Amino acid sequence: MSFIKGIELCRRFHIEIVEPVMMDNYSFLSYSSALIGPGSEVLGYDTEMSTDHDWVPRVYLFLDQLDIGYSEQIQSALHERAPEQFYGFPVDIRKSVITTVPRFIEGYLAVNKDERLEPVDWLTFPSQSLLEITRGEVYRDDNGQLSKLRKQFEYYPHDIWLYLMASSWQRIGQEEHLMLRSGFIGDEIGSAIITSRLVRDIINLCFFMERQYAPYPKWFGTAFKRLKCSDQLMPHLWTAQTAVTWREREHALNKAYKHLSSMHNGLGITERIPDEVSYFFDRPFKVMNGEEIASLIANQIVDTDIQQLSKKRLIGNIDQITDNTDFRKMNRWSDGEGESARNALKKLFNPSLLTKKDQ
Repeated sequence: MSFIKGIELCRRFHIEIVEPVMMDNYSFLSYSSALIGPGSEVLGYDTEMSTDHDWVPRVYLFLDQLDIGYSEQIQSALHERAPEQFYGFPVDIRKSVITTVPRFIEGYLAVNKDERLEPVDWLTFPSQSLLEITRGEVYRDDNGQLSKLRKQFEYYPHDIWLYLMASSWQRIGQEEHLMLRSGFIGDEIGSAIITSRLVRDIINLCFFMERQYAPYPKWFGTAFKRLKCSDQLMPHLWTAQTAVTWREREHALNKAYKHLSSMHNGLGITERIPDEVSYFFDRPFKVMNGEEIASLIANQIVDTDIQQLSKKRLIGNIDQITDNTDFRKMNRWSDGEGESARNALKKLFNPSLLTKKDQ
């Protein structure tokens, strides 16, 4: 049995199994079929190892709201038509989800498809969830609803993009000197830990600069290698990550900062920033002064709410303020808990939503 990438296997499953069932029994229905949602195959990172669990021929099948009543019948018809093995891989029809576009997005992000998103809403969405909506592949889309949804979430609005980049520079600026200070007093393990945090923040910044959603930790480095800037930055970041002494880390990160400044200047969103690092006050080490760059970017924000937020709390989005996997998935908490939790998080970003009792 030779391995087939999941996107291709699911395309064949759609063409050879799903389409004939729908044509023979439900030709009067409009529908969409796609591979989106969770799974390494959606991002194209699946390998033979991925096949050991939850990796099967499958699709998301989207019906119109008025036709969702046919879902059980369609599920039964697919079960009758599908073989036990498809191109050598086991079939589990239960892994194919039949839903509607509004139900999907409400269950995935805890938002109503027809409601206008506020800019602050974007800060509550994990980038991995946005990837799972916009990556993968659409095999059929009769009424265009699914394509419209994917277009809507294609990337952050401009002011949110600026806010997130500013927040990334802010994080770098807050810790770049701490790595050097801890190393200077002989705390090499503390310096190394802070370096790892800085490397992660630099890579996150690169995703923002290239307007790409970053995946969750398992695929973070893999996806970074596919960015345009990775060839030039990777050697410096790896040296910083593996260095034994703080001076080695300093030199490696300073080389990375120089390339970041060039990337930033290439965006043309602010006045030019220096290409070279400078001394941190009178101390014997050099930094990029990330907080100053953050301020330059934040000053370009036009949206009133996001502008006020940047002045009050330049803390980034849910990915930047928490590393807890379960918390990042709060949008999918059941029984309405996800929506309640997301609304509570919005209050953190938008003080105008606070009631007097909250304040």
